[in-house]
Amino acid sequence: MSTSASSPILRPFRDLPVLRRGGRWLLAACDSAVPADRALATELDRFAVAMAAADRAVAALPPQPGGR
Repeated sequence: MSTSASSPILRPFRDLPVLRRGGRWLLAACDSAVPADRALATELDRFAVAMAAADRAVAALPPQPGGR
């Protein structure tokens, strides 16, 4: 799979075999990838939004006493 500077590959879910390139979700396996269908792409978009919101919420938490 070739990439260019104009279409970066994003792996928003480190442990899942999906990636986003050129505005499309791809299912990755070995050295190839296939486009996700519309229903799966919609769910992946929702999941990405929810994960980003969770990351922001955790980052906004005040520090815990004792460094925990």
